[in-house]
Amino acid sequence: MTRHIQAKTILSSLKKGSDPYFGIRYNMNLYRGCQHGCIYCDSRSKCYQIADFTDIQVKQNALELLDKELRSKREKGTIGFGSMNDPYMPIEQELMLSRHALELIVRHKYPVHLITKSSLVCRDIDLLKETSKIYTAVSVTITTSNDVLSRQIEPGAPMSSQRFETIKSLSDSGIYCGILLMPVLPYITDNQENIEQMVISAKKSGAMYILAMMGMTLREGQRDYYYGQLDKKFPGLKENYMIRYGHDYSCNVPDHSHLWNLFQTTCKKVGLACSMKFYEPQNPVQQTLF
Repeated sequence: MTRHIQAKTILSSLKKGSDPYFGIRYNMNLYRGCQHGCIYCDSRSKCYQIADFTDIQVKQNALELLDKELRSKREKGTIGFGSMNDPYMPIEQELMLSRHALELIVRHKYPVHLITKSSLVCRDIDLLKETSKIYTAVSVTITTSNDVLSRQIEPGAPMSSQRFETIKSLSDSGIYCGILLMPVLPYITDNQENIEQMVISAKKSGAMYILAMMGMTLREGQRDYYYGQLDKKFPGLKENYMIRYGHDYSCNVPDHSHLWNLFQTTCKKVGLACSMKFYEPQNPVQQTLF
């Protein structure tokens, strides 16, 4: 189901300046809800007050608000796409809100960081080349190197192999891009083979960085949905989560330290950064993720 809503604002400022993980100063969500159906999505959490996450709400006045707010901002910090939903989910093919937002951002000369799982981002390479004159980063979320498994845990998103191809297209076009290996799901994607293959495939696809989080988050609303999906797709696994994590919000994988060291070692071995460059008005510098 799709319906249109009116938004009061479109850019939300981070309280303590740019975040230390993705370098984003302003969050922007042109839609509410998402069509990718990832079983682990944190945006299903009760605190975000979205009753049905498959009910896509289109912010009808988003572009008008964006133009107005871009004119009024004193600080030209990085605008982040994709904090609550994928800016390139299937509905974007028709409505083109993300593309039109990029057109405004080009006009006002702001830096951007897009986070997506979709190959549709390649449609806007022409605009991303323009924003790259200020700063552009495109981070493609890929959680597993296995296409069959990606279909199970991210049923509405392109397969992992298609996302690696997206990275290659962006990289070949000169766009600063990388991979988010987030989350790493306990007992599902937290194995040595997956971590090593993800880093190797990232390097081969032309990624310039790969950022990882060895675990996931679980909170009210999100946890219930995730456990229901585990019962359907991975019978018996829910009990392992309940025993190990209870009602914890932060759920590190069981072999966290080993896999984190393996990740860093493999990145170093293949020559791939495990941190990304952030926008700086005068002098871009390398920032450390963790």
